[in-house]
Amino acid sequence: MTNRGGKRENAGRPTGQGKYGESTVTMRIPQSQTATVKSFLEAWQRKKAESGGDTAVTEVDEFLTPAISEQPTLLPLFSTKVAAGFPSPADDHVEKQLDVSEFLIDHAASTFFVTIKGDSMIDVGLLPGDKVVVDRSKTPGIGDIVLAVVDREFTIKILDHGANRMPRLLPANSTGAYKPIHIRPDTQFEIFGVVIGSFRRFK
Repeated sequence: MTNRGGKRENAGRPTGQGKYGESTVTMRIPQSQTATVKSFLEAWQRKKAESGGDTAVTEVDEFLTPAISEQPTLLPLFSTKVAAGFPSPADDHVEKQLDVSEFLIDHAASTFFVTIKGDSMIDVGLLPGDKVVVDRSKTPGIGDIVLAVVDREFTIKILDHGANRMPRLLPANSTGAYKPIHIRPDTQFEIFGVVIGSFRRFK
């Protein structure tokens, strides 16, 4: 009799010995999202290394990649504003069919979603719990809302520059509770992507 077959005790790589220093799981992601996931993991590892293992994220919550269906979801888009009631989809007010994914996403391979945490951007309609659409392929410009990493912390702010032409990040909260973030030569700063839209659920 032999004891062949089955999983041997203590076989495989010990927990904590891998690239990320912890156990891993296998998962399937769309091929188009591979570069985005890798970019986020690389930024996460840099943040972990630079902060001595502290990976606390501020002002944004979970990162999500879009699941794009091969069959678009087409819903009626009404061409008239409705003051009360709801028009029938069979009437003449249906202008066209709208695919929600196509409307929100320009480049699927470079797009991901982030959940808003905090109220520093409420004046531009970004509320806690909202999902924002971030596109890494967009070139950021002055006035754009961006997802940035500042001294190992994620934040969503409006990109601007000060009198010395150095970048600064502006909040959008008229209460004065949040101050601009001024980027100095010794600041660890990276624009991780441009916010191109947002969405939320009411029920």
